[in-house]
Amino acid sequence: MIDIGGGTGDLYGGRGQEYPQTRPMEKCMTELNGPRTGPAAEGAPQQLIVLCHGLGADGHDLIDIAAAWTRAVPHAAFAAPDAPFPCDLAPMGRQWFSVADRTPALMEQGVRRAAGFLSDFIDAELARLSLPPDAYALMGFSQGAMTCLFTGLRRPVPPRAILAYSGALIAPESLAADRRAAGAMGPVPVLIVHGEDDDVVPVTRSRDAEADLIAAGIPVESLYCPRLGHGIDEAGLSVGALFLQRAFAAKLVG
Repeated sequence: MIDIGGGTGDLYGGRGQEYPQTRPMEKCMTELNGPRTGPAAEGAPQQLIVLCHGLGADGHDLIDIAAAWTRAVPHAAFAAPDAPFPCDLAPMGRQWFSVADRTPALMEQGVRRAAGFLSDFIDAELARLSLPPDAYALMGFSQGAMTCLFTGLRRPVPPRAILAYSGALIAPESLAADRRAAGAMGPVPVLIVHGEDDDVVPVTRSRDAEADLIAAGIPVESLYCPRLGHGIDEAGLSVGALFLQRAFAAKLVG
């Protein structure tokens, strides 16, 4: 079981602790940054995996996941950027977008803004590592998973894979039009993993996401973990490692 931060209470329809007051929004980052590691194998990296943390955490919360996946993808570099904004529902940590007001239109506005920051980071990392534009995958936990799904599915050159842990699909009704407008090429394999006892982001959010993605023609695999709350367990890590290995191997074969 990986100790994952983020998800500060009853923010996505769960039953956790509520934070009744918000703190003033500080200036956001103009460029994302965060911890990096890899590749485990010698030589230059051949792939990039971006790890996006949850609400109230930062990049250090997820970077250790790289150690669980290096055997499956030894030539991958990992980067875990801090989200662009300070968390407005907790005294520390970062957020991709505010959930103080969960009106669907505001949630879409927030994640759409976050997607711009994340896309810029992906492009900069691919350029820094001298990698081709499709040699990357996205992984996110909780709010990071929501941001990865929104961003990755709408990029002109989509990732080789998106791994969404304990997340949700924001604004599925705009997905098809956004993909057409961006000229997004081809399907994006998505892995959804969620604990059935999650009291922060209810598991129904991932089940709904899976149905919406399948309806949109996006290939989806899923794992729903019995007796798991808001976190990532060994089963989730194992299926994620295999999913990444297959995604990058498919490119080599193709």
